This record gives sequence, structure tokens and C-alpha cells, in this order.
Amino acid sequence: MPLRQTLSAILFSRRIKGDPTAKKIAQNINASKEDFFCDNSGMRFLLILLTATAALGQPARQTQSSNTTEGLRGVSAVAQNIAWASGTHGTYLRTTDAGRTWTPAQVPNAATLDFRGVVAFSADEAFLMSAGPGDQSRIYHTSDAGQHWQLQFINTNPKAFFDSIAFWDPTHGIILGDPIPDDSGRLKFQLLITTDGQSWTPIPPSQLPPAIEGEGAFAASNSCLAILPSPVLPNNDPNIWFATGGKVARVFHSLDRGHTWQVFDAPLIHGPDSAGIFSVVFRDPLHGVIAGGDYKHPEQDGPNLAFTNDGGKTWTLSRIYPQSYYSAVAYDRRSLAHASNTLDDNQAHVRIFLAGPKFIYDFRPPDNPTRISPPRKSPIQFNAISPYPNGGALFVGPSGSIATIP
Repeated sequence: MPLRQTLSAILFSRRIKGDPTAKKIAQNINASKEDFFCDNSGMRFLLILLTATAALGQPARQTQSSNTTEGLRGVSAVAQNIAWASGTHGTYLRTTDAGRTWTPAQVPNAATLDFRGVVAFSADEAFLMSAGPGDQSRIYHTSDAGQHWQLQFINTNPKAFFDSIAFWDPTHGIILGDPIPDDSGRLKFQLLITTDGQSWTPIPPSQLPPAIEGEGAFAASNSCLAILPSPVLPNNDPNIWFATGGKVARVFHSLDRGHTWQVFDAPLIHGPDSAGIFSVVFRDPLHGVIAGGDYKHPEQDGPNLAFTNDGGKTWTLSRIYPQSYYSAVAYDRRSLAHASNTLDDNQAHVRIFLAGPKFIYDFRPPDNPTRISPPRKSPIQFNAISPYPNGGALFVGPSGSIATIP
């Protein structure tokens, strides 16, 4: 069966009513309905039909042929018709026709690199971040659709490892890397800033709180680092957040573009080096979501999802049951256009996407969320999300998997 198919052909949803655990889940839902995020927490799954989508005049949910089998963890949707993706063996992909055609290519002399982050601004301009130990962590830039790539930065510290890249605009960006010892031997997360889109300067370690032994960030979906880009808040909002896992699960927050920091404990699962917060996103300076779990035990129940109404100082666990490992979370951008910054996510009529290895969750609080899953034998899986500017999202994953939800 060809990779490019409508989701009605390869993806399915199911109603929890037919599951053996339905009664238990229903009892749990009824017992705690007042505290539930999205009330019924998505445990009733909606059947997705292409005919229904077409009848509403909406674009069809679909997978897209990526023309590659590389693992993809980077994705950046510039517009409904323009997007970039990136992954293993120095691979990047680009579409300019809404995914009807994806063109894969390889950055010259980068076959050993894993591009786990991409941030694009047009069909021509994009930044790539590779993740790996030492000099395998690099930053590249193109302004001519990949005809030429400029190597902007090579990490020379052998203990370094880049995790995520984000940009406020084409000249102002930030990179997060795992903790490395500073001059005094204390572990500090590595942060690099650019103010011209060309050169990268480290934020002085003295400005950063110490990391805890065994604490790190996850380069799973290019979403353990969060900012509010210019289309959300103009004039380059100064907030920076990043989330961690391993021995502890914490959220670091700077109100002034990295000069000073606060650190807050988060209630998500942690302990093993495979568990913690994998993704963080904010819709305004106060309201955000963290998601994660244990990627070595993806079916393990949470707590794997939490929400904040105070900029990350405190977190309220989602009452969704059961939970599992989530590699990425994102807000639908169209839903944010009229979302009030005085209301929490269960009242502001926002839409939230979650990606797990074998499913996508589509939340529209306070309505029931929808679970979209490929059939058991399908190779389609998911790692990362990039919301489209005008609504919907693009998802990428292992073996060249690409899917869209309008």
C-alpha cells in the first residue's frame, strides 16, 4: 500500500466503550469529572471519516509520501503549502506544494549527522541543528533552498550535546544543549544565542542555575525549548523556557532573554535517564503545557502531562487516564487567535496536539479529544509536531513518516 493515503484509509480511531477497561475508565472519569482536563479526557475516541471531512469542506487528514526512509525528528511548517523536515544521515526535506511532493536531500559532508531540529522562514531560508556528542552538534543555514549551506557553528566541547533550536525571527534565535561542566566544574546547561542569524554566542554559565547530576534535556522532537515567537507576541518577547528529565523533571524560565533564571520542579514522571519532560510549549507568558513520559516504556501510565497558568511556577497534572509517553505537544495556532490570556486551557477554547509513537491526540477543550492511530501493521509513527500558521499541524516520525491534520 503506498505511503501517501488519506487517514481514513490508514488511520483509525476507536471508542473506548469496546475495551475491557472501559468500565474502570468510565468510573474514574465520573469520579473526578470536575477536575478533568477536557472533562471526559478523550477516552471516547471518534471515528474519522474522509467523507465527513469532505462534507465540511475541510482538507483531508492524510499521510504524505516523504520519498525517504530516514528517521525524522525535525519539522517546520512555514505556511500551509511550505514546510521543511529533517532527520538522520544529514537529511532534510522540503515541500512547496502542501506536501504533494517532498524533495529529500543531504547537506554536503553531513552524512554522519542527525538533524533533529529545523526552523524555516520561507521556501528558501532554514536553519538546521544536528544533535550528537561533541562536534556532531552543529548549526547550518541556507538562504537559497538548500543549494548552499553555511556551517555556522560546531560544538567543540566533547561532552556537549545539542537538544533544541528555536527562533523569535530570522535573526534572533537560541540553542539548548545538555549540561557541561563550567570552569568551576559545576554542571550547567549550554545555551547559545544569535542576534544576527549568523554568529552564535554562549550565554555565560555564571547566569545559569546549576543542573543536577543525572539531569538532561531530550532531543526527541525539537520541543524541549520554548519561546513565544514574533507572530504570537511582537517585539521579540523575552521569555525562554526549557524542560528537563532524568533524575529530576524541572522547568527553567527566564523573563529577560537568558540574563536571569528561575527553576521549578514539575510533577511528571522521572528517575531513569529515559524519563522526564520531553516537550514544553506556551501560548502566552502564563499558559503552557509540558508532556513526556518514559520512552523506553511508552505504554507506561503517567503522570505524563501537566498545565500551568502562572508561567511555569506551578503545574496541574492532567487527569487523563490512562496516559502514555508523549514525545511532543503543540498548540493549534488558529485556536490561539482568540484565546484569552486570562483563562486556562480548559476555558479558552484552544486546541492542543500531542504526539506519541503510535498515535496523535487532537484536543479541543472542553470537548472530547480524539485519538488518531495507524493500524497495527502500519509503519507510520510519530516523533514531532509543527503547527501550521492558519490551523492544523504537520507530524513527522521514523522511516520517513509524515502526516497532516487540518
